[in-house]
Amino acid sequence: MNIMSVLFASDNENKLNELTIHRTTASLPFCGRYRLIDFILSNLVNSGITTIGIIARNNYNSLMDHIRMGRDWDLNRKNSGIAVFPPFVTNSSRDLYKSKIEALYSVADYIKWAKEDYILITNGNIAYNFDFEKLSDYHTEKNADITMLTYKTTAAARRILPKIDKNGRVSEIVLSGVSASSVVDVAMNVYLMKKSLLLDLVQAAFNKGQSDFEKDILLAKTHELKIFAYEAKGFVAVIDDIKSYYYESMKLLDKKTRDGLFDGGGNIYTKVKDSAPTVYGDKASVKNSLIADGCKINGSVENSILFRGVNIEEGARVANSIIMENGQILNNSNMSYVITDKNVVVKENRTISGFETYPIVIVKDKIV
Repeated sequence: MNIMSVLFASDNENKLNELTIHRTTASLPFCGRYRLIDFILSNLVNSGITTIGIIARNNYNSLMDHIRMGRDWDLNRKNSGIAVFPPFVTNSSRDLYKSKIEALYSVADYIKWAKEDYILITNGNIAYNFDFEKLSDYHTEKNADITMLTYKTTAAARRILPKIDKNGRVSEIVLSGVSASSVVDVAMNVYLMKKSLLLDLVQAAFNKGQSDFEKDILLAKTHELKIFAYEAKGFVAVIDDIKSYYYESMKLLDKKTRDGLFDGGGNIYTKVKDSAPTVYGDKASVKNSLIADGCKINGSVENSILFRGVNIEEGARVANSIIMENGQILNNSNMSYVITDKNVVVKENRTISGFETYPIVIVKDKIV
């Protein structure tokens, strides 16, 4: 395809708190064995988009370790492939970029000299399975200046709510900070346009000292530019806080929902680790859970997600929880509505309980 992509790996990290202390939002573990960035990288590659620039703002060592220059997505190429950019406004500056506009301005030369004519801007905090060729065809059919990808949901946090006419054109954009009482069209922060248009818009906004891509460009130019919306069908999870991370993760315990993500389009690729199979002991009891490889289970697991290498000892009970890689839940401990980051150890006879709308988060490497 005649499209390149720029992917933002850092977004809403202040709302993800303990889960993004050591990583970007894009490298957040999801669904047992994946990272959020796996979904967008897989979608891009499956759609024939192989020139991909990744902009990270901080804590991106985990991201670099995971993508390994794109080998697992067939992106370690002599031409095109992945480029990861430091989080500075200009090459001569040591100031971190403060906005999406500053970040795009900092990689303007990369965008300009790429061979593709179109660019797809996307955040890395979305789990979905989508063919961008459909978006490209729609963009061409409508002769659009910008086409945004949308999905239907109840709005939460700071979301972009486009008002769409019968022809698919966006007539108005509302920035919402509250939940909606009904299902509405919400932008996914995925935009397709010509490179030349993007560079002109970013240059003009940067010169004016503007910082908010959605407010200062999209909202301000809704009536000047032909902005269209295209709806992504199937499972779409936008992760922008702890509550949404937990809620969207637990939805995948339902097989139909899971099939909608993994069987609804192309393959989803991730870093290969070649772990040993999971071992279920004589005392193991597992119900309605996703269990990655390399686990050892001798206790009870129900309505939960276990990542690679998790150990659930005899007498331990894990319910409605997410246990990330190498978590250790020792004898007779009771976990309910808990998210544990990597390498967490919960010692014997502990009881930790949150609530569905307020799961307890235990940070990486902690011993409880």
